[in-house]
Amino acid sequence: MLNLLLAIIVSASIDSTTLFLGDQTQLRLQAVTEKTETVRMPVYGEYLIPGIEIVRRTGVDSTLLQDGRLQLSQTLTITSFQDSLFAIAPLPFIAEGDTLYSDPLMLNVVQPFEMDSTPAITDIKPIQKAPVWVWGWLRWVVLLLVLSAIGVGLYYLIKHIRDGRSLIHPYVHKEPERPAEEVALEKLDLIREEKIWQAGREKDYHTQLTDVVREYIGRRFDVHSTEKTSNETLREMKVVLKDQKELYSGLSQMLQLADLIKFAKWKATPEENERSLQTAYQFVRETTPQNEVKEEDKP
Repeated sequence: MLNLLLAIIVSASIDSTTLFLGDQTQLRLQAVTEKTETVRMPVYGEYLIPGIEIVRRTGVDSTLLQDGRLQLSQTLTITSFQDSLFAIAPLPFIAEGDTLYSDPLMLNVVQPFEMDSTPAITDIKPIQKAPVWVWGWLRWVVLLLVLSAIGVGLYYLIKHIRDGRSLIHPYVHKEPERPAEEVALEKLDLIREEKIWQAGREKDYHTQLTDVVREYIGRRFDVHSTEKTSNETLREMKVVLKDQKELYSGLSQMLQLADLIKFAKWKATPEENERSLQTAYQFVRETTPQNEVKEEDKP
């Protein structure tokens, strides 16, 4: 991990070379040089390489060593949502018009579970009789009734307009719709008080929890999450939360854990159950306009 040119030493290291999908680790950059030399650290945008995202980065810190040389350090927090083994090419450091490179790195990103794709062997289904197609004649009756209802409705509508009467009753009062965050936090409080997963109903707990978050997403961001899979929801929310990487990562882990429990019979730990509830609270609060959440709504 070391390159030497004009007494300048550069290096790059990763805290953990194996990650679960959506987890984060630190990529540490370092350069040791004379005080008279100038070294520029590698510069990257949103992605380190395709498939590896940079969640956050620190500034460049400088430390004076005992031998009089200067040590420059920077830390990049990286993550990935792609199950793959990534080869990271040597990182370039610019020093006095020359380019120094660190050693290449490897990062292995894996899913936290394995799916059994072996098809089950079942018996051949017996021959079944074709059902009587009642709809063949019943549909004409239904069509006649629908057309009659439309005709009657149009008659009274035209008569109503000719008489000069309002189509809306003047005394009908529509209650204002409650804020999305108020409804969501109220439902989360109820889930917390019922202690569903502590009673062994872990699947019901995660189903209710994700239903609350999906309904909130639909009202807050106009993303019809209740009609979409978790992957479809996350694909749209990644655009919405492009500047809130941590919030998106938490939402992704919560939905993926719920899918594992509901469809793959995954057994979550108590810490994972509690973290999902806290993630739901955090998601609602941090996406509420101006974060106007009452103190009594906090868990």
